[in-house]
Amino acid sequence: MAGWFEDIEVGEKDSFGRYEVTRDEVIDFASKYDAQPFHLSDEAAAQTHFGRLAASGWHTCSMMMAMTVAHMQEQPGVQEASFGGMGMDELRWPRPVYPGDVLRCETEVLEKTPSRSKPDRGIVRMRTSVFNQDDAPVMTMIAILMIRTRPTDPA
Repeated sequence: MAGWFEDIEVGEKDSFGRYEVTRDEVIDFASKYDAQPFHLSDEAAAQTHFGRLAASGWHTCSMMMAMTVAHMQEQPGVQEASFGGMGMDELRWPRPVYPGDVLRCETEVLEKTPSRSKPDRGIVRMRTSVFNQDDAPVMTMIAILMIRTRPTDPA
């Protein structure tokens, strides 16, 4: 994604990231934040529709964020222009994420709206999709971002 609000184009797409999901990380995340048996135990997971140990959906969100921030750091000005996220809509986990999966992200800018009350920023709605190594979607959401406009004062 382009840096400043003015540079962002509706319809703009991006593809980035590579995240290898490990068993240890799945269990560690779940033990801290989502201690359901199918995220912690092979035996418990085998008794569910997952069939085997599966990552928490919240862990999938965290892995997406790690890829997103790494991608932002590779692009000049993107982090400088970001005021951060305001929320998300339509979060879905259509397929489980398993240890051994390799994830990647795709984004598409859906809309952008200048702020009426604060001329130094605007709101961008962006579809974010996470795919596994088989190009099957494992997470989708619409991110709502606040992005700075290009500064008029060079200082």
